[in-house]
Amino acid sequence: MSPVETAALALVLAILATMPAFALKSRHRTTDAEVAKRPATVLLGFWVRDWFMWLLGPVERPLVRARVSPDLLNYLGVGFGVAAAAAFVANRLPVAGWMITLSGVCDILDGRLARALGKVTDHGAFLDSTLDRFAEAATFVGVAWVLAGRPWTVCATMLAMGGSLLVSYARARGEALGVDCKGGVMQRAERLVFLAVACFADGAVTDGMGWQRGTLLAGSVSLIGVGSVGTAIYRTAKIASTLKHRDRGRL
Repeated sequence: MSPVETAALALVLAILATMPAFALKSRHRTTDAEVAKRPATVLLGFWVRDWFMWLLGPVERPLVRARVSPDLLNYLGVGFGVAAAAAFVANRLPVAGWMITLSGVCDILDGRLARALGKVTDHGAFLDSTLDRFAEAATFVGVAWVLAGRPWTVCATMLAMGGSLLVSYARARGEALGVDCKGGVMQRAERLVFLAVACFADGAVTDGMGWQRGTLLAGSVSLIGVGSVGTAIYRTAKIASTLKHRDRGRL
């Protein structure tokens, strides 16, 4: 591994090493309110999400005190998504991993800041959901670039991008019709985690296994693609069923 890859992986391991400290501390604290009110996910349960909110606390609190605009976090999220794409094009996977992580952090903090500062608006909600799609699309374009040597990996990336957009579209269309559906195994948080972890670990895993560089990333993207399409199908079926029953009740 290169020094950059080694440093990136060491930093990730150092962050994960905070989990035991949180486990001890969490015995005497209540679950973060916003984590508690959201439904549990298959891959990222309450405890992991609560740990991450605790980890972000030292960043979130100063931003709230400074009354930083949530819109700024939305724009930064897009910027980090574009930066991730550039890092992929330059074949700097660890850098891409950190840009993806920072984009996800911005996505978390913008909503938390808006609620903490009493700035929850339709304008902000629209920017949040729409700019997330810009960031994600840019990131997957970069992934397609770095995996362009093998046709199946390009197809996997296209599936991941299309599935990710379908997941978001199904939810948005359902909400527009009065049906809230946030379930599924591959939501945005899961997609970001899988992609970022693959970026950090690809060098170590592929070198250790004697695989071609990018193999772990390609596998992760394939998993994201299948999981995203499955999640989009699940949401579509659930929303359609709910609407069908509602329509029957009106007739």
